[in-house]
Amino acid sequence: MRFRLLGAAALGLVVAAPGAAPAQAAPTDSSPTARGYGGAVATVDPTATAVGIDVLRKGGNAVDAAVAAAATLGVTEPFSAGIGGGGFFVYYNAATHRVQTIDGRESGPASMTRDWFIDPADGKPYDFQEARVSGLSVGTPGTLATWDSAARKWGTKPLSQLLQPAARVAENGFPVDPTFRQQVIDNQAVFGQFDSSSDIYLPGGAPPTVGSTLRNPDLAATYRLIARKGTGVLYNGPVGRDIVRTVQHPPVSSSPIGSWAYPIRGADLRLSDLSGYRLRYPAPTRSDYRGLTVYGMTTPSSGGVAVGEALNILERTDLSSASRVQALHQYLEASALSFADRNRYVGDNTPQWKLDRLISDGWARQRACQIDPAHALTKPVPPGDLTASGCTPAKAGGKVEEGQSTTNLTVADKWGNVVEYTLTIEQTGGSGIVVPGRGFLLNNELTDFNFTGTQGDAPDPNLPGPNKRPRSSMSPTIILKDGKPYLAAGSPGGATIITTVLQVLVNRIDLGMTLPEAMAAPRASQRNTPGIQAEPAFHTQYGPELEALGHTFGPDVPELGAATAIEFGRNGRVIASAEPSRRGSGAAAVEFPR
Repeated sequence: MRFRLLGAAALGLVVAAPGAAPAQAAPTDSSPTARGYGGAVATVDPTATAVGIDVLRKGGNAVDAAVAAAATLGVTEPFSAGIGGGGFFVYYNAATHRVQTIDGRESGPASMTRDWFIDPADGKPYDFQEARVSGLSVGTPGTLATWDSAARKWGTKPLSQLLQPAARVAENGFPVDPTFRQQVIDNQAVFGQFDSSSDIYLPGGAPPTVGSTLRNPDLAATYRLIARKGTGVLYNGPVGRDIVRTVQHPPVSSSPIGSWAYPIRGADLRLSDLSGYRLRYPAPTRSDYRGLTVYGMTTPSSGGVAVGEALNILERTDLSSASRVQALHQYLEASALSFADRNRYVGDNTPQWKLDRLISDGWARQRACQIDPAHALTKPVPPGDLTASGCTPAKAGGKVEEGQSTTNLTVADKWGNVVEYTLTIEQTGGSGIVVPGRGFLLNNELTDFNFTGTQGDAPDPNLPGPNKRPRSSMSPTIILKDGKPYLAAGSPGGATIITTVLQVLVNRIDLGMTLPEAMAAPRASQRNTPGIQAEPAFHTQYGPELEALGHTFGPDVPELGAATAIEFGRNGRVIASAEPSRRGSGAAAVEFPR
């Protein structure tokens, strides 16, 4: 469990007895499930949830609360999110009944070439860790621009005000929990190469102890500078110049803590890349599933397309009347097929006709006809040929993986607005490089590009290029029923985000689970690889019968994803849900508890 909730003084909140007026209500506890009325917040961290629910109780809307909570996650979950990264913001506007999105994904430098991750010394791709812990991996951050744009377009409070709770948490500090400490331990060798990183996360040369207070005064000062001067300080000002200097000349320590096997390279990120960065506002993906309307994120995220395609494939089968093993068999097969197509066709600037085709019912029929209820397909399966009819496949594609360090939050307000927001710095700890004097880690998002082609003789849509954005699996999803919000969900987890969101939806919609049950159920991820990646409980419970159908399992993993979700019931009732145990457990709260 995560015991990170700060006192009211640290957050600047006002405490009152239960049932008091919204402006005086107390911050949330760390329960992973909350039921009640009005607004709701679910995040992976109780401090961020407390900040978000306080904003709602003081009259802010869902966008205000989402931005304030996200800024707080930049303090308490710095290895997963922050202003050194990017993300995708999906918003349901209750006044217009529209779902809108912001693409705040990081972009590569204007000088980025196809061979960005090829070592000129031998013509071979860099090892992943060699590319990650370097300036080569750092893309232009989009998170701060996303917060500012969302607040201006849809919020009721300025960004300058929404940054203040997070600045107080950074200044006053928060208690280190076991998850935070373990993430530092996992990155000790990386952080130890940079004084700017080890000064914060390796106090005294070692990971912080559980229960100790972690402060980040540099980040507090950076938030307050942005509040005073605006986002231009990052995109065309002193913070931006510090980012560029850090990327071009990584601040390698003269007395590193521990050893590192690779040279730490700089890269050609320029201030013009930051000043030229622009958010995108694409239309969301849209698909129908059993009478529900499913909205997701379009490219450069592959999440909306992959989840939509898999759901369309699954809609060909009545999962509610199938046995549990048969339903899971169908889920795993649909996921493998959608990943084959995602890897082959989806990247930044994929033509719209291809995206429309991938999430069409006609395409789903062509792919679903390959699923045999009695036997699993041999993996990897080839992608389909978008120009063919029937079950004709194209040439097989290769396996693609992504980093795991991402976070997700789900927020709704009493007026019916909903935010589903996934933000990231890619790997746990990002590039490992804290910008000196600024207190935040830089992303390693550019390693989400494929270093070399993966599609044989066919074009690879996810190779590096100038100003290009790497493909993502982030899948913030909002589902409407009869035109009104029914469910919002999202998760971190790299490429497993797609399967986590998909499995939560299938659990809730098809398999009769309540939302908390759907979140807690054991997970498995089939990403078109020979072996299924599964949690031990899933493998133990369902493995033998699935193996009898021809499925194979790879090594088990402790956990998959760290989802958050909100379900909307009748008469204004809501259920906010976070993980009960994964990633140390999350925290959910409602404005007016039942």
